[in-house]
Amino acid sequence: MNVFPSCTLCNRIYMDYNATTPLEPEVIQAITEALKDAWGNPSSSYIAGAKAKAIINQSRENVARMVGGAAEDIIFTSGGTEANNLVLHTAVEHFRRTRRAAEQGEGHQNGCTDLPHIITSNVEHDSVKLAAEQLQRDDVTFVPVSKVTARVEVEDVIAVVRPNTCLISIMLANNETGVIMPVQEICQRINSLNKQRERLRILLHTDAAQALGKVRVDACELGIDYLTIVGHKFYAPRIGALYVNGPGTRTPLYAMLFGGGQERNFRPGTENTPMIAGLGKAAELVTSNLSDYESHMRSTKLYLEERLQAIFKDKIHFNSHYPGSDILPNTCNMSILGPTLQGGAVCKLQRVLSSCRRLLASVGAACHSGSGNRPSHILLSCGVPTQVAANALRLSVGRGTTKEDVDAVVEDLRETVQLLEEMN
Repeated sequence: MNVFPSCTLCNRIYMDYNATTPLEPEVIQAITEALKDAWGNPSSSYIAGAKAKAIINQSRENVARMVGGAAEDIIFTSGGTEANNLVLHTAVEHFRRTRRAAEQGEGHQNGCTDLPHIITSNVEHDSVKLAAEQLQRDDVTFVPVSKVTARVEVEDVIAVVRPNTCLISIMLANNETGVIMPVQEICQRINSLNKQRERLRILLHTDAAQALGKVRVDACELGIDYLTIVGHKFYAPRIGALYVNGPGTRTPLYAMLFGGGQERNFRPGTENTPMIAGLGKAAELVTSNLSDYESHMRSTKLYLEERLQAIFKDKIHFNSHYPGSDILPNTCNMSILGPTLQGGAVCKLQRVLSSCRRLLASVGAACHSGSGNRPSHILLSCGVPTQVAANALRLSVGRGTTKEDVDAVVEDLRETVQLLEEMN
């Protein structure tokens, strides 16, 4: 197994791997070789172009293998945000085209209304939440997660399905709590329901950004139509891909961009060969080493939680512990309680982080780091009390995080909290 060395910057210890990951050495090598040898346009016939095309084809196979699909099911995108937007755009467009065809043929079917209906959860990434609101502002159902399990419950999803429901999009794992959602069970129920619907098929999507590289992900087993892949969450560059179960044949896919016809016209634009090469190599590493990665991260996280409990005792509250729910092997969301840290603003925890000599982490999702004094809406949605949520720290370990790193981080937190308590 290739163990990536612990990411340290000026003796700092990084524990924010849910936000982004460094590049594996083999990934850097693949990118460098592509920059040097595969600089040609992949659509051209000369050697450098043919080399680029071969690299793209191999990367497509590698990414497909990682998610249990076929090479033709993979569409390369700029990242997860584009992939998610492409899915939601497709679902709305497919609804409209299907309804238009029904009107021209047999008239209104299944009681469909004029508006396509989208179902998602109230803990989704903004690239799903905001895209859904923008595309279909008046007909989006945000299913709340259970305040006991922090999961979207299957029956709650089924209960809000309507005749005009065109898409259900539920993330595979939450980026703040690490809770793994019952996507496979939801897909099984909806696929059974789809067999009873004469015209409008409900499309199924999961954003797998946080799950890939940490737990096994198989799109076919999940029963999903679309699956979002985000490279910088599994030691690849900032590029993404979308798995589509038979794009344009079994599963609709409508382009948002128009241009030179690349990616079978689903996502035109000259391919970014070096970044695709890096994504393919990172996917290959996940396929080969996932069990080792997962085992190492799980044991490291458990050690982290044991040390935090031993040091802070009744002051610690774990926001990533939910009965009956599976949690990502690397994610520890916790709050440190106490008179000097409680009852106020998120900035108190930011003070803790800024005062730490070694720890690099975040109070929540990195994309919300400018949210000011508001506690995480994700934690509040999961039933975490406001005062506890206001003191939350998310620690996410990586492939190379060591027990020595954990010891140093816990000691750093202990010293920092003690210092702030003494100052107050």
